[in-house]
Amino acid sequence: MKKSLVPTMIRALLMLVALHASSGWAQTKAIASLLPHAQLQGKGNYTWFGLNIYAISLWSEPPGLTPENLTNTPFALELAYARKLKGKKIAQASIDEIQKIGIGTTAQHQAWLASMQALFPDVDPSTHLTGLYQPGQATRFFIGDQLLGEIADPAFGPAFFAIWLHPKTSAPPLRHALLGLP
Repeated sequence: MKKSLVPTMIRALLMLVALHASSGWAQTKAIASLLPHAQLQGKGNYTWFGLNIYAISLWSEPPGLTPENLTNTPFALELAYARKLKGKKIAQASIDEIQKIGIGTTAQHQAWLASMQALFPDVDPSTHLTGLYQPGQATRFFIGDQLLGEIADPAFGPAFFAIWLHPKTSAPPLRHALLGLP
């Protein structure tokens, strides 16, 4: 190999490493401490009318999440936002999706919406939010590596994460990418 190509190749490699580190796919400390064996299972981007809204990654512990074990396997979903959004609008969009899927009662929807509106912050392109699901426990949310808060109702977690993982999701290609389905 010519000596003149080596510095160029090293620069290219360093740029790839930097790009990977800034892409949001590196496991957060929160995920590492709460799911110590978690591995990146899948990732994708959510777009709306051609606008990139967020990148999303699914972290699960081996053997991984499958459509059959969604409610009895711990996992985390990390969202890296690409634009500014109001927390209250994120909460409303979340409850709208849960209702479209057909999960929960009207009373649950009202309680979950109030909890999400109180918890979800306004976001911008530097915001990384992570939702942690552990069967039968409160659903915890992190901003970066800091605990943002939790929603104690154990029925909330399966309903909330169904937005991305339920067969009736409004984004089937994203579900397939996250779960690693064909």
